[in-house]
Amino acid sequence: MVSLGWGFMLSACRKASNMVARPDKRALKAVLIDLSGTLHIDDTAVPGAQEALKKLRNASVTVKFVTNTTKESKRNLLERLHRLNFDVQENEIFTSLSAARSLIEQKNHRPLLLVEDSALEDFNGIDTSEPNAVVIGLAPEHFNYQTLNKAFRMILDGAPLIAIHKARYYKRKDGLALGPGPFVTGLEYATDRKASVVGKPEKTFFMQALSDLGCSPSEAVMIGDDARDDIGGAQNAGMLGILVRSGELTFLPSRLNSRHACRCFVCTH
Repeated sequence: MVSLGWGFMLSACRKASNMVARPDKRALKAVLIDLSGTLHIDDTAVPGAQEALKKLRNASVTVKFVTNTTKESKRNLLERLHRLNFDVQENEIFTSLSAARSLIEQKNHRPLLLVEDSALEDFNGIDTSEPNAVVIGLAPEHFNYQTLNKAFRMILDGAPLIAIHKARYYKRKDGLALGPGPFVTGLEYATDRKASVVGKPEKTFFMQALSDLGCSPSEAVMIGDDARDDIGGAQNAGMLGILVRSGELTFLPSRLNSRHACRCFVCTH
């Protein structure tokens, strides 16, 4: 694992509001920060992350944490962050589970929920009887032939396929592990249907995260370890991206859309 250059990250945040050419000269107002792979990896904090967050909170910006995690509920995630001594409030966290629930409620779906049991509480109150939609996140315990075949048959019968996100892999302490993306793609291939994706890197996810912060994308930056989902997604939404070399590094910045590559800082020692 490459060490995270949190000192460089703070410097990049200061430079961001000055270096990005904006006709209206808007200042930096908000910083969105990824969690897994950026602030922590499983139950281990990334070295220097707590101190950097404290310094960032002393700056005149609003901080919000955005995550694709479907392994645990927001409550469990908050408890994990508190155990790691991160100063984070529940209302500062926006998850792909929250985005998925919003879509389910808007569409009046009754979902077959393929998520970890520890994440189910974020769907409390949602009617799951006689499901008419397939909602899939990271669910290793449920990724077996019987369950996936049930999802396959439902989709063939017309049920929409909703991917909480399509990450190909994620970082664990013992190394990289398969994300939900390969399983979503398998269902897409088998059914010849396209999934609706609600988490990063979708533009709607970032716009929802910014919706209550009172700022436009041009007044915000995104800090994350995934060049495609964190940085590419944020840039497509009109934000500046800051790539920290701590977790996945799915692509180097040179692999990003050349139209946005000049708007991405790479932070490392």
